[in-house]
This record gives sequence, structure tokens and C-alpha cells, in this order.
Amino acid sequence: MRLTIDSYDFFLVNHKKNRNFAKYSSIHKNTTIMVDYKKIGLVNTREMFAKAVSGGYAIPAFNFNNMEQMQAIIQAAVETKSPVILQVSKGARDYANQTLLRYMAEGAVEYAKELGCAKPQIVLHLDHGDSFETCKSCIDMGFSSVMIDGSSLPYDENVAVTRKVVEYAHQFDVTVEGELGVLAGVEDEVSAAESHYTKPEEVIDFVTKTGVDSLAISIGTSHGAYKFTPAQCTVDPATGRLVPPPLAFDVLEAIEKKLPGFPIVLHGSSSVPQDEVDTINANGGALKAAVGIPEEQLRKAAKSAVCKINIDSDSRLAMTAAIRKHLAEHPDHFDPRQYLKPARESMKKMYIHKIVNVLGSNDKL
Repeated sequence: MRLTIDSYDFFLVNHKKNRNFAKYSSIHKNTTIMVDYKKIGLVNTREMFAKAVSGGYAIPAFNFNNMEQMQAIIQAAVETKSPVILQVSKGARDYANQTLLRYMAEGAVEYAKELGCAKPQIVLHLDHGDSFETCKSCIDMGFSSVMIDGSSLPYDENVAVTRKVVEYAHQFDVTVEGELGVLAGVEDEVSAAESHYTKPEEVIDFVTKTGVDSLAISIGTSHGAYKFTPAQCTVDPATGRLVPPPLAFDVLEAIEKKLPGFPIVLHGSSSVPQDEVDTINANGGALKAAVGIPEEQLRKAAKSAVCKINIDSDSRLAMTAAIRKHLAEHPDHFDPRQYLKPARESMKKMYIHKIVNVLGSNDKL
């Protein structure tokens, strides 16, 4: 069945009268059939977040850009019996193509079943949506969760754009993550010179006015592999490595008191494993002063209302380290499968470690 609708406004009005309209959206005067994420086996974050908050663990949110990353994520999730969030940034959509990524997510569900998981819990989530239009496009393409990042906007504008996304997404039972506070660092299109902690006094007003399902906060995490300058760190006398400043758990606790039981998200939570950095540098790389968030601090956060922890840079480091090492040891190799296979295995090992030893989401399906 294909409907002809003259305008999006007409669609919104009639949606309330006829639930069958929930399968469709119109773009200008052209009608497109929406992808129903439930029909391709995906889930939203609502139930898994509620279980994570009450259970004292966090759901892994792993960014992916290609097939090898997706395979490693699903293999790790199945082997550890963990729910998982497949995150796609705007940059990943530009790089890999939005249609291909959507079908990769659909394939991920079937792949998990093929690996022996009868009922996988997989979310396809937009990371750092920069506009209503970007979020709407992802919802229409079958994403089960989206993030609208208005944190760089004035407060009232952040509220307005977040509320607009929520109103659209909730028609289709798509969950929405908003953000208060600014994380420093650079990752894809997300860039900020310095961080601004989330203000606990704003969170009740923001959540109430926007209707978001989860809230990303800033307590000292940071995007990218260079999360802190050397001047911000101390030096471990035993190893000579940089030690970053601790997370602001007092801010987290204040937010939890304001929003008891509400799902909280941490972005920029890669730990930048120094063994991977060393491997990269030993094989032609030049990652100097790369430092991440200590895993013991993330374990502590995962036992609180923090129920989603984003990890991207650690996957990139694991993949790059394995590829550099393989090509240095086998300079005659040129078949991508020869070096991407060990890269996939390295990422899988890292994902399993995060799930079991950092987030605690293993055996939670």
C-alpha cells in the first residue's frame, strides 16, 4: 500500500486519527515508505536502559563504519550474551552510505541469530545528530534510536530542537538522547576546544521540557584519542605515562539526585589502551601523548545511573595497531583480507574486554 500525501503537516494531523500512517512519512510532495525498525529485528533503548540502571551496569555503544567493525561487535555481543548499541555518526553515514549502513544493521540482527543468539537486542543509534533533519532522516531509514546534540546551542535553542526531534521520534517509538554540557576533543564532526560540565540545576527543566529518553552529560570525558593535554595530567613515576584528571563524580551524583533512576549517557569514554598506542608507534605511527579515561573510573560510572557508555577511539586504535603490525611483519601482503582479519580479531578482543570487565553487560540478554 502506498499513500499519496500532499504535505507533511497533513501527515501529522492524520497520524493521530489512523495509526496505519505510522508506517509512512512524506517528504515535501513525494511520499516515501518508512523503514520499520521492529520489522527488521532492532529494538529501541527504553527497556534495556531501565534494566541497566536497576542492574548497575552499562550498555556498550560501539561506533562502526565498516563491515569488519560490525562483525567484531556482533561476535563479541553474542559470545558475551550482551545487548549492544551499534552507533553511526554523521561522518560514518557520509563515509559508508546511509543505505548500506541501514542494511548492515539489518544484517547484524540475522548474523547474531546465525551465531546462535535467538533473540538479539541490537539498537541502531545515531550518534551526535546535528539537526532535526539529520535525525528525521535516520528515523525514516530505520534507526531505532537517535541523539540530537544541541549542546553547543544556547539553552533555549537546545531545548527547542531536542523537543522537536522527540515529538517526531516518539510517533514511531524511536528513543531519543539529548545532551547538556560540552565535551572537549575532536571526533568526526564533533569538536570543542574545552569542556563545560553539565549544570545539575538545569537537568530537571531540560528533561521535562524535551521529553528525552536519556541524557548525555559532561563530567570530564572527552572525544578522540587526545582527551587531555600533558599539562592537565600527572605523570606516573613508575611507568612515566600520563595520568588524566579524575572524572567529576560529584557532578554525576548531583545529577542522579535531581533525576533518580533516569538513564544517563557518557560520551568520549575510550580508554586509549597504551599497548595499542605503543604498537602503532613501534610500526611507523606517531601518536604522542594520547591518553584516555581510566577503566576503573568507567566501571564506577557503570554502577550508577550511567547506563550507556560510548566507545569509538579504542576500536580505531585496536584496528590500526593490528594492521600496522601485520603489514610490518608481512610486507609482501596486499590482500585486504590478510590484514583485516587480525584487525577484526583485535577489535573483537577489545569489545569483549569492555563488555565483561568495564561495563558489566555480559549475560544480560
